[in-house]
Amino acid sequence: MSDNEEGQGPKSTFSTYVAEGDQLFQKREYVKAIESFSTALSLQPDDKNCLVARSRCYLKLGDAESALKDAETSLKDNKDFFKSPSCLLQGLYQKAEALYTMGDFEFALVYYHRGNKLRPELQEFRLGIQKAQEAIDNSVGSPSSVKLENKGDLSFFHKSNGVRSKHLNHPHKRESKKHGQKMDKNEKSAKELLGELYSDREYLEKLLQDEDLIKGKIRTGERVQDLIVGCISYLDTRTAFWQQQKPIYARQRDRKIMQQQWNRVLHKPPTDPTRYVLDSLEEIDTALSSGNTESGLKKARELMKVVKEWSGEVLPNKREVLGNLHSCIGNALMDLGNMDKALHHHEKDLELAKKGDLMDSKSRALDNIGRVYARIGRFQQAIEVWEEKLPLVCGGLEKAWLFHEIGRCYLELKRYGEARDYGSRSLMAADDISDEKWQLNASVLMAQAELKLGNYKACVLHFERALDRAKLLQDDSASEAIQKALREARHRVTQ
Repeated sequence: MSDNEEGQGPKSTFSTYVAEGDQLFQKREYVKAIESFSTALSLQPDDKNCLVARSRCYLKLGDAESALKDAETSLKDNKDFFKSPSCLLQGLYQKAEALYTMGDFEFALVYYHRGNKLRPELQEFRLGIQKAQEAIDNSVGSPSSVKLENKGDLSFFHKSNGVRSKHLNHPHKRESKKHGQKMDKNEKSAKELLGELYSDREYLEKLLQDEDLIKGKIRTGERVQDLIVGCISYLDTRTAFWQQQKPIYARQRDRKIMQQQWNRVLHKPPTDPTRYVLDSLEEIDTALSSGNTESGLKKARELMKVVKEWSGEVLPNKREVLGNLHSCIGNALMDLGNMDKALHHHEKDLELAKKGDLMDSKSRALDNIGRVYARIGRFQQAIEVWEEKLPLVCGGLEKAWLFHEIGRCYLELKRYGEARDYGSRSLMAADDISDEKWQLNASVLMAQAELKLGNYKACVLHFERALDRAKLLQDDSASEAIQKALREARHRVTQ
């Protein structure tokens, strides 16, 4: 029982409850994490980072509506990107993810685009755009595949044989089926999509037929009938969502193609294993780059099964190939939001790289491990991993990116001096290669750090340089946001 439930109020500090919630989230104890974040919010109701953290927990539990509510609350009165950039971006991402989970793909796409417009270098928003667009295409078809004919009868569009509405009728309102009648196509689809949960849905429908049972109430006062109907409605909503994400015909087609490819590999091993692996890796990379994450993930897993069966004589660089596949799988899982498994595969990649003394692979693995830590808010660990990677970095663009990301982690940890120093290093690297985009990013980071340190004149200078770069890049949204921040910084100087 939490402190609030005992009626005595919180017994600890806000930061303690937030830290406890973060730890519980990492342990996947999402219900307890929500309790901790809720207690923290009772102390500071408007803390946006805490609202985003609780939204993330609700989404893990499948409560997309509560997740959406917290995400929207975190975005209130948060129009100034440069005052709390990370929180705004996380709030936008959580809102988009909640809408996507609810099946509102079009609205999710809008918020993925908003986040991408603010920080186009962040991969999660780009991938969100791609998966939302793909879900829309799967549910209604891409525009190029639709041909309309004017025949005077539009009743076709009101039939339910195509995409099912996410607002499905409750099962207890449907007409009962005659005994022995075959399932219709929608029922077959529901059974395949729900899997083991389909039997639970059937059981719940049987419970609705027990008139004495449904008239009762549970301890909290909620009617048993409402509880059962709510569960069935949730399962139907999930069915519709999964159907829209990936229609049954597409799932069956993908399985058939994959099985045919797998059979070819088993019964006719490639005459040139190296060429086969290189071609397969290229296909995987193409799938992941184009946003077909699930397809790329499947191909990578299947190729890993094949490669593991081969000896070192068949494939001399087997260790390097396996590391590459762990990296691909880890990145795909990260894009799908499965951070624990993503971290596991990137650590496997690092382990193989160290055993084989593969410096490029080690650099890649450290890069990815740091990105996972940063995505889940473990900024100190991200810094430690990325600082281990620093000696392995050669190119100027990679230096500019890495220095910037380490600096942003320090900014999140409120260690503004270190954030400024790494922003300066990022700017130097960007200047060396004359990269205006990273000159812009580094200048903004330095301005944010100087603002927090109270060095308002320096803050103005960095914002002015960032504004020049934004105009050169013709980035109107960035220019507008920087001008707003610049006005505030100049006002601080005059004060």
